[in-house]
Amino acid sequence: MITIEQLKEAKDRVEALHRYLAIDAKMIQLEEEQLRTQAPGFWDDAKRAEEQMKKVKSLEKWIEGYKAVKLLVDELEVAFDFYKEEMVTEEEVDEAYAKTIGSIEDLELRNMLRQEEDSMACVLKINSGAGGTESQDWASMLMRMYMRYAEAQGYKTTVSNLQDGDEAGIKTVTMEIEGEYAYGYLKSENGVHRLVRVSPYNAQGKRMTSFASVFVTPLVDDTIEVYVDPSKISWDLFRSGGAGGQNVNKVETGVRLRYQYKDPDTGEEEEILIENTESRKQLENRENAMRLLRSQLYDRALQKRKAAQAKIEAGKKKIEWGSQIRSYVFDDRRVKDHRTGFQTSDVGGVMDGKIDGFIKAYLMEFSEQDAEAK
Repeated sequence: MITIEQLKEAKDRVEALHRYLAIDAKMIQLEEEQLRTQAPGFWDDAKRAEEQMKKVKSLEKWIEGYKAVKLLVDELEVAFDFYKEEMVTEEEVDEAYAKTIGSIEDLELRNMLRQEEDSMACVLKINSGAGGTESQDWASMLMRMYMRYAEAQGYKTTVSNLQDGDEAGIKTVTMEIEGEYAYGYLKSENGVHRLVRVSPYNAQGKRMTSFASVFVTPLVDDTIEVYVDPSKISWDLFRSGGAGGQNVNKVETGVRLRYQYKDPDTGEEEEILIENTESRKQLENRENAMRLLRSQLYDRALQKRKAAQAKIEAGKKKIEWGSQIRSYVFDDRRVKDHRTGFQTSDVGGVMDGKIDGFIKAYLMEFSEQDAEAK
């Protein structure tokens, strides 16, 4: 049974959210933004109207989210009083408390995602490390993990490029994950992921260590201005192929975009290479490759602005010992994040996409640092 102190703490957290989220100001702003949608000719400019409606829906979501947790804590207080009168059971009060705290934590977590890019969709790329089939199998397991996570969140996942492994697994995959705050949540996954297990590909049944790297960048849309120098672009066309029999490997209109990027600060030059085989139409693959390029260029500018580029660059270290952000030790039933210390024994759950605990721990520890660095 919860205590009066726990009830008071829940009420205090909801009151704090009211202040942090500036709910009163948001309600006034919502009325003003809704009035703009009623102006004559509002829908004449479809793009502008869409942006306005997006702003309205965002405000509504914050206000509705707050009202929901406020209602839950009010109901919890009533249940607590009813228990004294023996009108509800101890189990019912504890169940109401767990539901209330869960909703409060979710809203608190979303409040940490305050940066412009946090609300965007994202591009998530996985590369297998050295080690052949074992590492390639590990990369495919990570791909499944993120797809299951995205599915649980109601996000849409599109595979824009996939290269199968030589015998099993994958060498690399690029996925677009679309949904509210997809980048904000998944940015915590940037870095090297280490697997330790008894390998099914080793005849002696030895314990093997494998690595795979994950890169997450915001997926920009037409509302974000990113300059792309057309003179630095070149295209290759190719027929996609490989094992597996998936549609992505059957398309014969794959495009390879090469962009000669020059760092505006250091003058260093680098070729950005993007392959896209998502569609059966070459034009659509070109358009999507350009969108992925704009996302990469935006991310580079973003990291400079936040003065935290080292965090992303750390993920580009050689994929080996000492550079991992998280270890998955199957035999010991342990998954541990080395940045936050958060760990769990539910290895199966993690591999099925239950990575919310790792994401929450990362945001709790690093979101304020990100905000200060911007």
